[in-house]
Amino acid sequence: MDKVLMEGNAAFGEGAVRAGCRFFFGYPITPQSELPHYLARRMPEVGGVYLQAESEVAAINMVYGAAAAGARVMTASSSPGISLMQEGISYIAGAELPAVIVNIMRGGPGLGNIAPSQSDYFQVVKGGGHGDYRLLVLAPSSVQEIIDLMAVAFELADKYRNPTMVVGDGVLGQMMEPVELGPMPDLVLPAKAWATTGTAGRNTRNIVNSLYIQPEELEKVNLRLQAKYSQMAKEEKRWEEYRLDDAALVLLAFGMVARIAKAAVDKLRAAGIPAGLIRPITLYPFPDIPVTQAAERAKAFLVVEMNAGQMVEDVRLALCGQRPVHFYGRTGGVLTSVAEVTGAAKEIWEVIE
Repeated sequence: MDKVLMEGNAAFGEGAVRAGCRFFFGYPITPQSELPHYLARRMPEVGGVYLQAESEVAAINMVYGAAAAGARVMTASSSPGISLMQEGISYIAGAELPAVIVNIMRGGPGLGNIAPSQSDYFQVVKGGGHGDYRLLVLAPSSVQEIIDLMAVAFELADKYRNPTMVVGDGVLGQMMEPVELGPMPDLVLPAKAWATTGTAGRNTRNIVNSLYIQPEELEKVNLRLQAKYSQMAKEEKRWEEYRLDDAALVLLAFGMVARIAKAAVDKLRAAGIPAGLIRPITLYPFPDIPVTQAAERAKAFLVVEMNAGQMVEDVRLALCGQRPVHFYGRTGGVLTSVAEVTGAAKEIWEVIE
């Protein structure tokens, strides 16, 4: 199969088109602006709709409307823009609508800068908006995986009637790599009997809603949602293992940083240190299974992130104090290096060996 050179942001758009998405509503913000730019050309080619909204708030509410009508729909933004979308995302989760949201993360807090970061982990994994809700969250680490996981994102959104977020950072969004695309898939999208498409052929109306005035009624909705999230956690954990079988020092990293951590593992192995890597592909549900299994032989864990140590909490929850969890990271959009990660790992190894 022939390969083509593609930018990460364009791959998010092309992956969505190949997954059957035909509606995009968004607003430009660096470092994700190339994504809507790509879809402004690509959507009309496949009979889809591209619309630049007047704001991120408007964009996410347009997504709500299209999702309620049963469309495969997406939006995209970067960290502060995702913050503006949080109320709408909560509404979409409460109304149990499938949609895909792409977040190309940048440095924060506040306006921060336009450099790559992973500082939105808490925001995307812990909900972000108001209420007891969860997003399915996927974290690709290559341009090819962007293409592949966009299809998964739309499938999971439809399966669970739940918004799915796909996260990257400014490096992944703007780097270029060869990808295999193949022919356009001939998709048969799932029927959506709940969609608000009119009453032709039936006597009842479909109603999409997230407002329940009576507390007892809203509690029933919440209990149903929590049962759904439990099912997600049971069935949808995804991860990659690298040189983990005999690893005494286990690194954990996601997205672009996982590529840096993988190179560090090779450097550590060459220095005689039995290191390995767990790369979460789903940030929610967090893949605790390989973490607890690795703890049976590992002496310590090192979490590497481009933030102040947010995924550390989920690693510690998975381990329940069985093994020490260390952290190395850079913030503010500073990209960590292989040498820095290797050095941090060697310092830990000198203590635990």
